Amino acid sequence: MTKIIYFNDSYLKEFDATVTAVDGTNVVLDQTAFYATGGGQPNDTGRLVVNNKEYKVVDVKKSPQGVVHVVDQPGIAVGDKAHGVLDWDRRYRLMRMHTAAHVLSATVNKLTGALVTGKQLDLEQSKIDFALEQFDKDRINQFGEDASRTCIAGAPVKTYFMKREEVLKTPGMIRLAERMPPNIPELRIVEIVGVDIQPCGGTHLKDIKEIGTIKVLKADNKGKTNRRMYYTLE
Repeated sequence: MTKIIYFNDSYLKEFDATVTAVDGTNVVLDQTAFYATGGGQPNDTGRLVVNNKEYKVVDVKKSPQGVVHVVDQPGIAVGDKAHGVLDWDRRYRLMRMHTAAHVLSATVNKLTGALVTGKQLDLEQSKIDFALEQFDKDRINQFGEDASRTCIAGAPVKTYFMKREEVLKTPGMIRLAERMPPNIPELRIVEIVGVDIQPCGGTHLKDIKEIGTIKVLKADNKGKTNRRMYYTLE
């Protein structure tokens, strides 16, 4: 399996690894800083430099073998040494978007009690779904303004691991309305000190001051009790 080195350092822009499996343009490494699509967060892009040749990483996905890096051309072999370089502008924007999603969902939960039913991050505009019977569209600006004030005040973001059974019995830790965390012995926890704490495998900032301000764009009804909120960063 691939060691996930961004779990401990989401700011790592480059890394070295060894190729453990290859299937055409699908390359598995023994460790990686590239994020594979999942949890509503898109994959990273960038490049692998192998034997002084550059391969563009156009997709990253999970498989039973580990993290698969889809490159733009064949030529990499098992045992090759690879130097990975992230498209940092893309990664950092998604880090800001993802951490903003945590602040925004914590704000909405505090004001309404709503739990998250899903999210989809993107570079320019992201969206979060909430389980909420009544959703006053006039309040959406308040959600964004309150979340932005929290970001401006700042708070450190910590990541660590907890045993799954401890997570399940900790009040307020589970923020998803329709599913439980993965059935694995230990879960990675993302804690925004004094603001939010929940299991999450995504990439995050060191402090929410880096988010900037959150602007809620609109909200839509997506079912009897499902409300979708769209936001961006300024």
